[in-house]
Amino acid sequence: MTRLVIVSNRVAPIKRSKAGNEGGLAVAVAAAIQGRGGLWFGWSGKVYEHEPGPVDIFEIGNLTYATVDLSHRDYDEYYNGYANRTLWPLFHYRLDLSEFDRRYRTGYERVNAMLAGKLIPLLRPGDLIWVHDYHLIPMASHLRRMGCRQRIGFFLHIPWPNLEILLALPNHRDLVRALCEYDLVGFQTERDLRAFHEYIEFEAGGTIDDGGVVRAYGRHVRTDTFPIGIDAEAFAQYAQKAESSPQTQRLCDSVGGRRLLIGVDRLDYSKGLVARMEAIDHLLSTYPDLRGRIVMLQIAPPSRADVPEYMMLRHEVESVVGRVNGTYAEFDWAPIRYLNKGFRRQTLAGFYRSSRVGVVTPLRDGMNLVAKEYVAAQREADPGVLVLSRFAGAACELDGAVIVNPYDIEGVAEGLRKALTMSLEERRERWSSMVDRVRQYDVIAWQQSFLDRLSAAPSAPAA
Repeated sequence: MTRLVIVSNRVAPIKRSKAGNEGGLAVAVAAAIQGRGGLWFGWSGKVYEHEPGPVDIFEIGNLTYATVDLSHRDYDEYYNGYANRTLWPLFHYRLDLSEFDRRYRTGYERVNAMLAGKLIPLLRPGDLIWVHDYHLIPMASHLRRMGCRQRIGFFLHIPWPNLEILLALPNHRDLVRALCEYDLVGFQTERDLRAFHEYIEFEAGGTIDDGGVVRAYGRHVRTDTFPIGIDAEAFAQYAQKAESSPQTQRLCDSVGGRRLLIGVDRLDYSKGLVARMEAIDHLLSTYPDLRGRIVMLQIAPPSRADVPEYMMLRHEVESVVGRVNGTYAEFDWAPIRYLNKGFRRQTLAGFYRSSRVGVVTPLRDGMNLVAKEYVAAQREADPGVLVLSRFAGAACELDGAVIVNPYDIEGVAEGLRKALTMSLEERRERWSSMVDRVRQYDVIAWQQSFLDRLSAAPSAPAA
């Protein structure tokens, strides 16, 4: 079998990970590679004063892990800088938060070149290389310069911005040119793919044929959508088992028969947490009959806590939660429970199963696997309702959700009211249409569809 080489910003060894707070990329990649085996290469998560040392290689089961440390300079410029203060906000349509510092851009290219240089000696002829996410867009261009002729695919886990947003990036041409060094580029949704094609046609002067092959910058690159999934069967089993766990029982006992709403998000401005709490405020203000009868559990583990924008966001969320609770709480009830920490996925599965409403209202999201996990966790006989932002990639698939505009506070409140009062018959009907999709297009189907396309792609000839 052709060896699979996964390249991602962070490497999360499956048996070494204990935190249970891994993001969607780490969970999906781990699930995808675990059965197949291969090599997983990327940053160790460790930062030191010195320059990167030798690659740390170790094996767990059928997987070989190869990790590289970063220097403080690399971490500041590549990760905190260009990746998370330039690309992340811009790709999530937050130009107001994007910083265009040439020092960051230089660090981004330098670290990608360094990582490519560390990876090259580990490659074998015939390897299938799959690079993940916005941190590593230039990876293929550096590998090609170093003589790599293996097939290389790229998958973007976050949204791809529309043309006018992307043009604000000073080096947008370099970034898109680098993407064209791949043999296959995958996106989450048709919306993302259309935005990429629009750039190729109207800015790069390239063409796209009916099969999604882009011709630009002297290259042919195949492009398509590959909506990421979850291990739906395993997650449903987690939920069923966790239903009787001590943690789930404690939660249910503490709610005391009230209807539970749940949100689980990294503490990130793309998740719309402040607007979500404002919607709870409006819900309770408009429908006083719900006071004392619902509890919103918001779990938001810290993210990039050393970035100023995230420090400010934490204060904003805490402030609005305090205001809402201060307005409506009674001595034996508070409308919002806000937990600034993470939980193991098995524990979350039990929480989802016990919640009447799953609240997933990001301002912009590539996919959002919490939405799919919430659906997979539900009881067939008495499922909850998913309230989902139209700007999450998952909204393109989960047509049984109550779709809302997260910028419309009153509209989100109405959506929550609808979910809370929905009949059992309608809840079952909506859930059934979604769970079939979640089960059919799971993480293995996602992996297989991408790798089948990449395996079939010839090395891209000159245009």
